[in-house]
Amino acid sequence: MSFDIGFAFSRFAAVVYKEFIQMRRDRVTFAMMIGIPLMQLILFGYAINSDPRHLPTVVLCADNSPYSRGIVAGMQTSTYFDVAGEIASRAQADKALRDGDAQFVLTIPEDFSRKLLRGETPVLLLEADATDPAATSGSIAALREIVSRAIARDLPGPAADLAATSLPIDIRIHPEYNPEAVTQYNIVPGLMGVILSLTLTMITSLAITRERERGTMENLLATPVRPLEVMLGKITPYILVGYIQIALIILASKFLFDVPLRGSLLVVFAWSFVFIAANLSVGVTLSTVAKNQLQAVQMSVFFFLPSLLLSGFMFPFRGMPGWAQVIGSLLPLTHYLRFVRGVLLKGTTGLEALAYIWPIALFFVVVIAIGMLRYRKTLD
Repeated sequence: MSFDIGFAFSRFAAVVYKEFIQMRRDRVTFAMMIGIPLMQLILFGYAINSDPRHLPTVVLCADNSPYSRGIVAGMQTSTYFDVAGEIASRAQADKALRDGDAQFVLTIPEDFSRKLLRGETPVLLLEADATDPAATSGSIAALREIVSRAIARDLPGPAADLAATSLPIDIRIHPEYNPEAVTQYNIVPGLMGVILSLTLTMITSLAITRERERGTMENLLATPVRPLEVMLGKITPYILVGYIQIALIILASKFLFDVPLRGSLLVVFAWSFVFIAANLSVGVTLSTVAKNQLQAVQMSVFFFLPSLLLSGFMFPFRGMPGWAQVIGSLLPLTHYLRFVRGVLLKGTTGLEALAYIWPIALFFVVVIAIGMLRYRKTLD
């Protein structure tokens, strides 16, 4: 028996030609090969910013003096702070931080200008929503220089010379909800949404695709089961899997990472149902499009990648450009991260959490409707 160990260019070219034909037939895989690198290039090149600017700030001012107005104006022109306006009470300040409407609250006491002109040291208080330390560190670091320039510009006579050598103001920073800037307090609760989004979407994307490859889909299509019944039947068993994951992450948060659980765990479990259902509906919908399990996994990654990068998990959400924030706001993970961090770190109540849950519910309704239409086409 003899073997042909020579290299024939004609045979090599035939194999290459055959692979190009296969690539043309498998258009979804080819699109993923081109689309995912392009998506990474655009997101990392344009959308990712570790130094967020224009962070929403509200002012609680009891001293209507040129010095107070100068500090506020200096913060506004610095691009680090976006002063949304003034508030009238301490309760409004706490609510703005808890609801995420403001990243910072600047408090100027009523005796601020009087102490400043007397040569005393007035106190300037800046409270920050520090659940994500990376989102506030740059602005806090720039505040001292901003205040120094504003005071040096407005102080008269000899006091201006004093301001030029040393800051005559005591700037106090109160990082709320994560005063020690522990990264785990922000990352670990966020991992709950990331893990659920990845695993549930990928698992269910394989559900119908696996049956199609094994030949059992024909038996299911021959039954009188309606499309909605099939999709809900595919989703339901994995809901329990999602709750098991949530329980494990909460236990790890408490006993391994010492994350402060300030809110109600019942609220977390109750409202997480909507997020679980939304991700499961994405997986089932993708499985009605994919022709095989490889395509189903690829589509899951194509959905998960922008969710991971544009949700605020890895990079500050407010640091992204406007178009990236719009896309991120369409994704359920963005709202779930705000929900779970709000409940666990801020003590957000179930009623207050509705502001984060209804966009996820709307996403679920739209995706499940698309999935039903796609499933009807498979019946044809």
